[in-house]
Amino acid sequence: MRLATWNVNSIRARQERVVDWLLRSETDVLAMQEIKCKPDQFPYAAFEAAGYEVAVHGLNQWNGVAIASRVGIDDVVTEFPKQPGFGKPGQDVIVEARALGATCGGVRVWSLYIPNGRGLDDPHYTYKLDFLHELASVAAYWSDIPTALVGDFNVAPRDEDIWSVADNEAQTHVTPEARDAFHAFEGAGYEELSRRFLPHPNTYTFWDYKQLRFPKGEGMRIDFIYASKSLADRAVDLKIVRNERKGKGASDHVPVVLDIDGPGTDL
Repeated sequence: MRLATWNVNSIRARQERVVDWLLRSETDVLAMQEIKCKPDQFPYAAFEAAGYEVAVHGLNQWNGVAIASRVGIDDVVTEFPKQPGFGKPGQDVIVEARALGATCGGVRVWSLYIPNGRGLDDPHYTYKLDFLHELASVAAYWSDIPTALVGDFNVAPRDEDIWSVADNEAQTHVTPEARDAFHAFEGAGYEELSRRFLPHPNTYTFWDYKQLRFPKGEGMRIDFIYASKSLADRAVDLKIVRNERKGKGASDHVPVVLDIDGPGTDL
C-alpha cells in the first residue's frame, strides 16, 4: 500500500493538481491538511471520478483535514480523545479541525495538522505543546495495531531540518519543548520513518512563499509519518516529492510518501 501525507494549502485552489498527482503516483491513501474548507465545499467529484472515497473535517476557511482512499475508508472520527481546543482570551474555546482518523486498507490513519504556535509569547504556542502532549498520550493506546500518525507537525526536530534555526518565522518550531513533544511519540511506541530512509540533512518538506525560499533552498522538514511498530516493520521506502513544490499553483508543502509491504490486517 502507498500512503502519503500532504499539506495542500487549500484543496479548492489545488484540486486538479492533487488529483493528477494521486493518479500519477499511484497513491492508495492520501492524508491532507490545511484544506481550508467545510465538508460541503470539498471537491468530492474530482476525487470520486479518480476512484477515491473521501472523509473530510473542516469548520471554516482555516485549518481542515481530509483523507482520500481507494482501499476503503471506515470508522471515521473527527477528533482524538481529549483533543485540546483553542480560543483567544475572552472567546469560546473551539476544538479545531486538526485531526481526522479513518481505517484504510487495514491501517488506522490519522491526518494531523499540528498548531503552528505563532510566537513564543502567544497562547497558540501553549496550545501547540498541549496538542502534541495529548496526542502522544492517547496514541500510546493505539500502538498495538497498524497505526500511522501523519501530517504537518510544525516542528523541525533537528537543527539539520531547517535552513536556519535563527529564522524568526520558525521560532516555535525549534524550541527544546516543541522538539521534546515531537520525540515523545517514540516513547509512545512509534517510529518516525523519514529518518530511516532519508538520513541526510537539508531534506525539506516546506518552503515559505516569501523571500524566494524555495529557489534559495531555505526550507524545513516539518511533515512526517510516524508508524506503530507493526506498521513500521512493513515499511519498505519513503520519499519526499520535492518536485511538487515547483510550477504554477504549488502548495508550500510537498507530499511525503510511504510504501508499505503486505496487506493490512482487520482492526
